[in-house]
Amino acid sequence: MAGQVARRLFGTDGVRGVAGSEITAALSLSLGRAAVLQSGISNPRVLVVRDTRESGEMLEAAIAAGLASAGAEVLLGGVLPTPAASLLIRRHRLDLGVVLSASHNVYSDNGIKFFGADGFKLSDARERAIEEHLDEEGMGAASVGRIRPLHGAAADYIRDLHHRFQSLRLDGVNVLLDCANGATYAVAPGVFERFGARVSTIGVDPDGRNINDGCGSTHIEALAAAVVQGGHDIGFAFDGDGDRVLAVDRDGTLVDGDELLTLIALHLLEDGRLPGRGLAITVMTNFAIVAALREAGIEVVTTAVGDRYVLEALRERGFALGGEQSGHLIELGFAPSGDGIASALLVLEALGGRDLRDRPRIEKLPQQLVNVAVRERGALEEAGAVHAAIERESAGLAGRGRVLVRPSGTEPVVRVMVEAPSAQEAQAVCGRLVAIVRDELG
Repeated sequence: MAGQVARRLFGTDGVRGVAGSEITAALSLSLGRAAVLQSGISNPRVLVVRDTRESGEMLEAAIAAGLASAGAEVLLGGVLPTPAASLLIRRHRLDLGVVLSASHNVYSDNGIKFFGADGFKLSDARERAIEEHLDEEGMGAASVGRIRPLHGAAADYIRDLHHRFQSLRLDGVNVLLDCANGATYAVAPGVFERFGARVSTIGVDPDGRNINDGCGSTHIEALAAAVVQGGHDIGFAFDGDGDRVLAVDRDGTLVDGDELLTLIALHLLEDGRLPGRGLAITVMTNFAIVAALREAGIEVVTTAVGDRYVLEALRERGFALGGEQSGHLIELGFAPSGDGIASALLVLEALGGRDLRDRPRIEKLPQQLVNVAVRERGALEEAGAVHAAIERESAGLAGRGRVLVRPSGTEPVVRVMVEAPSAQEAQAVCGRLVAIVRDELG
């Protein structure tokens, strides 16, 4: 678009990269200053929370210094799930929020996400404005701000969860939680116990480097094995920053975000609590899920991958429910952000005491998804041979399945997804596309 400043730093989920080399203390300080300058608010009050990565303390100190140098009052919430930031911003009527996390990425990565006074992530335009102010180092504030802890932040978040689900009773339900050694490790177990559940845990011993390491929603096999071995009724796995959740039933069978979203949507529809009788999903959602939702009388809007696009669709259409196959589920009746803990509680509310194993089943098209490491995500746009292959394979599946090839918004990978009538065909088509992507872009 003419006149539009190209993004240098921000992706689909804030600024993310390797801590210390890409996400540095200097960059964090500059981003903090720039965030205050672009806000146009004198002496704003700003929340900062983080996950359990070893780089989090360094980045917390740096961005707090940057914010305070521009006159902000900085409130440190400590280690908390990303969605807690949205709730705390609104509860305490703050002007901005910053979350330091790289979500489901490895420990060596970290990221910086900004939230506005409404609890929503900043718009593309406001992120661009932050970048435009990055070099304004010489502009000092009339007075420097203060930095202090926000006492009771975790208790406030837990209190909001309890209020939202105050009628939920989980007495005797045997729940296993995998907290990914991340931001939910301290708050999630107590929340489920507060509702009466018998809670066991894995992934609750963070050491700064084991976040998402063989655990959490990106490694669901650990939870599945533990649920079966321990005889648990249900298991939930969160990601590193706590905005995603996946589930397994007592047999250890994965229930992904699409299936959880369907279960929740049907429950809210029946209960008269599905605004607009619609929801938003992404292009990654299995077509069989879409058909089942529409058959139930639910309007379905499809967006690009990324929670910011789901949120945009919800706000535009007046819907309150949306999500992604990855387990990033959003219910605006609670918070303007995906919340893994809240989503898990909503699943249990939807089950109403039933076993997750007995959920309504939808026969999904076999789907094959492969992440291909590439030199540069943006190179896909100009890769003619890849696009020709996509067109060829899409034509072969016309009316029977689909192909989706897209760059990740958070990692240097291209995601290749194929749906086909059989698993064998999905694997074959995906294999051919993966080979071409590797040859052209790897």
